[in-house]
Amino acid sequence: MFHSASTGASNDIEQATKLARAMITRYGMSPDFGMVALETVQNQYLGGDTSLACSGDTAALVDKQVVELVKAQHEKAARILAENRAKLDELADYLYEKETITGEEFMEILNRKN
Repeated sequence: MFHSASTGASNDIEQATKLARAMITRYGMSPDFGMVALETVQNQYLGGDTSLACSGDTAALVDKQVVELVKAQHEKAARILAENRAKLDELADYLYEKETITGEEFMEILNRKN
């Protein structure tokens, strides 16, 4: 909307990247690697550190797929938001007036016909 970058989404970006990497390296969601575990979790209860168990070439392919996946989903999210811009403006106006919104109020505005 404002056509500028900010640091506000840094944690969201970090979490999206972690999830995309896990999808490819641990959950078998890559057509290129299939059901091969390329990453292992160590200290699951102490932060969940991970380490790759593959060659440098494979790690580079993993990085490429992570970037492609995150970019594609970012573009999809931007498209969905653009297609629903009127609803976003309506929700923003409501929040500007009331400051908070319940899930029920949110859904009522989202499902309201214009």
